Amino acid sequence: MRKYDFYTHRKYSVIILVCVAFLFIIIKLFSIQILNQSYKLSAQNNVIRKIIKYPERGWIYDRNNELLVSNQIAHDIMIVPYQVSSQIDTLLFCDIFKISIEDFEKKIKSAKKYSYYKPSIFLKGIDKQQFADIQENLHFFKGFYPQPKYIREYTTRFGGNIFGYISQITPKLLKENGEYNREDLIGVTGVEKIYEKILKGEKGVERRIVDVFGKQQGAFEDGSYDTLSKPGGDITLTIDMELQKYAEKIMQEKRGSIVAIEPNSGEILCLVSSPSYDPKMFIGNNRGSNFRKLYLDPGKPLYDRSITASYPPGSIFKLINALIGLQEKTLTAGTLFQCNDGWDYKSILHIGCHKHKSPLNLRQAIAQSCNAYFCSTFDDIISKYKSSSDGLENWHQHVESFGLNNSFDNNFYIKKSGFIPNAKYYDDIYGKKRWGASTCISLGIGQDALLMTPLQMANIASIIANRGYYKTPHIIKLINHSTDSVDIRFSKKIYCSIDSIYFSPVIYGMQTAVDGKYGTAKSGELSNVTICGKTGTAQNPHGEDHSIFIAFAPKINPVIAIAVYVENGGWGSETATPIGSLCIEKYINNEVERKELENKIKNKNVNY
Repeated sequence: MRKYDFYTHRKYSVIILVCVAFLFIIIKLFSIQILNQSYKLSAQNNVIRKIIKYPERGWIYDRNNELLVSNQIAHDIMIVPYQVSSQIDTLLFCDIFKISIEDFEKKIKSAKKYSYYKPSIFLKGIDKQQFADIQENLHFFKGFYPQPKYIREYTTRFGGNIFGYISQITPKLLKENGEYNREDLIGVTGVEKIYEKILKGEKGVERRIVDVFGKQQGAFEDGSYDTLSKPGGDITLTIDMELQKYAEKIMQEKRGSIVAIEPNSGEILCLVSSPSYDPKMFIGNNRGSNFRKLYLDPGKPLYDRSITASYPPGSIFKLINALIGLQEKTLTAGTLFQCNDGWDYKSILHIGCHKHKSPLNLRQAIAQSCNAYFCSTFDDIISKYKSSSDGLENWHQHVESFGLNNSFDNNFYIKKSGFIPNAKYYDDIYGKKRWGASTCISLGIGQDALLMTPLQMANIASIIANRGYYKTPHIIKLINHSTDSVDIRFSKKIYCSIDSIYFSPVIYGMQTAVDGKYGTAKSGELSNVTICGKTGTAQNPHGEDHSIFIAFAPKINPVIAIAVYVENGGWGSETATPIGSLCIEKYINNEVERKELENKIKNKNVNY
């Protein structure tokens, strides 16, 4: 009896399990076939082709509404490996598509490695002309089909460092940007990266029925599953492309940067990094080889010196020390300092200076860039306090208020802060209370450990032009031809720690530097515009000194502030000053009349 019960119980258990499993299968089949339409689409993938409708990327204009960057239609050739015939005529394919057999085999292998059944890119960015030749023969090759997309089109060969470039998304960026797919393009540098979310638009999808040969037979389900693409937003830059072109041309055969800003708005007028590159190099079939060429170029054209390079500022920093001295009341416009061919400290330290009359007042010292005057000024600023440490910390706070030692609160994809040493910096080197003003006296003339970017240097000129404030330097003017979406922080005034009343004697000195008889920036004088400027020469242990010039113009109601930095350019008056003056003339007068000076500077090949 017990044995019978055992087998009966086991039989019913098996029957119940079978019934439950059968019921589960019925429910799952009902869900797949009736409720979930995505499985229907998946099952029909062998006859339904999903075509991504890439959006047109937003256009880019300059401040004068000149179109700089738009789009042109191109095609990627896609491959579905399992559909490719083993009898494919490889020689004919390579002849039509203009690739080698080795490349063909390599690309086939790569596609199969990715997936036998999912489409992937076989050839990228086929332009209109080349695609016209390919299209009429594409039906011979089962498993290959065209995927239309937009690629960039440029109306200028200048501004490469500003626009940046777009590229197929990398695995790293794909992890960081979940809304993208493996074949999508993304901004990698420049404005393309900064404003990627605005420019990119939204993708759409079309589903087409195809026959066994890959030919389209019409829309699937009358297009009910299709979605439209949405074009990206347009951007208007603050850049004046005519000034940008001129500045890039004049910097040919030179390394360095030119940055110009509209002082009252903080809008960047030009952002030159030299050497640069033609943005058209990043479109077409030669894009890869062009990138390698630029990457390996010893001039580093992909390195944006205007916002990335940190340079010693040299004598342009004397302007900041003059303003701090005036604010701290250790200096007046009439203060005289003696120059004995430089500055001496107890016969154990000597900072040299060029020949000029002595003593000098503040205006004359700025105009003639006297090292001794500003070493004495710095010494008095530090010595005002009980300890050198306290004095330097106070000095450091003033300097930082000029937007130094920090990156600007803009949305550039690279942020560099430069470097301004503080008391801790010297404590770490010499020990606490074991250093004084004389230890770091070269800070008075813009040397020692000081570092600034060209963008920061141009902003210094803006602050002086505005007599004490700046607006965050930025490169965006309009989004979709409206100011509504532009960040409000770009319109806010940021004040430095110097009262406005102290800027007049410094500006007077800058004017005298340009139009005075003995001014170091005499080579930058312009007959119909009053330019206020300051030269700088930064020592370079690796070769010729760096040539520097900052300026603004005109003196009353200035419309442009500029910084020019030429690596290995020699004295500031030799190279940087004429370049800055010519750029100011171009921007204010729309044309340059000083052709002899222009040709001399354009043809000057700076050795580096």
